[in-house]
Amino acid sequence: MKRVLEGSHAVSTAVELARAQVVSAYPITPQTHIVERLAERIASGKMNARFLRVESEHSAMAAVIGAAATGVRTFTASSSQGLALMHEMLHWAAGARLPIVLADVNRAMAPGWNIWADQTDTLSQRDTGWIQLYCEDVQEVLDTVLIAYRLAETVRLPVMVAMDAFFLSHTCEPVDIPSQENVDAFLPPWRPVDVLDPDDPRAFCQLTPPEIYTEFRCKMQRAMEEGIETYREIDEAFGLAFGRSYGICEVVLAKKGRVAPLAVVTTGSATGTARATLSRLSERGVEADLVKLKLFRPFPLDEVRRVLGAYERVAVVDRNISYRDPGLLLVDHRGPLSLLGPEGSRPARRLRDGGGDRERHPGGPRHEGRHGDHGRLLGRRRRNLRHRPPGAVGSGGAERRHPLRVLRQRGVHEHGGAGFVVLAVRRFDDHHPAGRSEERS
Repeated sequence: MKRVLEGSHAVSTAVELARAQVVSAYPITPQTHIVERLAERIASGKMNARFLRVESEHSAMAAVIGAAATGVRTFTASSSQGLALMHEMLHWAAGARLPIVLADVNRAMAPGWNIWADQTDTLSQRDTGWIQLYCEDVQEVLDTVLIAYRLAETVRLPVMVAMDAFFLSHTCEPVDIPSQENVDAFLPPWRPVDVLDPDDPRAFCQLTPPEIYTEFRCKMQRAMEEGIETYREIDEAFGLAFGRSYGICEVVLAKKGRVAPLAVVTTGSATGTARATLSRLSERGVEADLVKLKLFRPFPLDEVRRVLGAYERVAVVDRNISYRDPGLLLVDHRGPLSLLGPEGSRPARRLRDGGGDRERHPGGPRHEGRHGDHGRLLGRRRRNLRHRPPGAVGSGGAERRHPLRVLRQRGVHEHGGAGFVVLAVRRFDDHHPAGRSEERS
């Protein structure tokens, strides 16, 4: 059945189809529509589940941890500061090996107060032991929630489904909603082995001596590593059942039968814009292939190495900011590129697209922010920015080629949320004992 659904309601529809039994969440923009719809369905009796009202996101995660420990299927949702408040309990959920599914609507972290798309909230939780899946459109949001439950219950790790604020959460698109019968066939009831049961008392998550603690973490690591192949198998099973699958890394070639000199790596809703833009540029003879990363945790190292090893240059679009590193997605992609060996090292260009959904206009003016080299922006003029003459970027009036201009010449236009662009190309050189990085404009 096809219906036009808002992205947030695609999540709540999938949670209902998955027959979640306990839902707990605290409202926060732009996630609120998800739990509002679930609360309405539960209160009306149309969804057979319990909704636990709590006073914070920390308590919401604690509530679903307790519920999942009893062997029921659970769900929660959050965004930005709310996900940050959950941080302590995210570790607890993963360490307890509970298959909780959480939908996060990616929103910028405060201050300043900003409710628009930015993936820093989920990416900053990348080491909590949660599997992370990122979505491109509303159909993929619904499908990914269903995949997430089966994946979580197979490897016994929680799964975070990430969707960009407003681009997906508040956008309405036609969605193919599978029947309850077909979902039940794909996602059978969860049958846990060890649960909290008054008739069979057990102790969980107790004081753990070092030698046993290490074993626990090794088992988690093994489960996370196995999650890559398990996700692939479940995604293929979903494709057979419903006619749609997403893979781990999707490659869209500019010209069939051959790879382009440049690969543009995206995740989330920016992928849709990249598809359309690179397709139009291909018609004009400008070639750049699209590489969409679906699975971020566990990071598919071998898959990324295999895919990106075919390209001369790589541009990674980061809708986030990491204050020490060049960008969280680039940091993870840099490893596979450096592991290609001395003959296979690749220059990787990073594009930051994570300033709380600031618009980037490919043909717009260039500006220099008040933070020197880290404040170069493309986009609308702001009071705290001063206009620079075309082509003049960098301090001291030095004339340099702007990185977006270089990438536009190679076929890269990014739209939909701009932070700032760092002027550097990094070539990772394995000949140097410290892995020399050469920066050039």
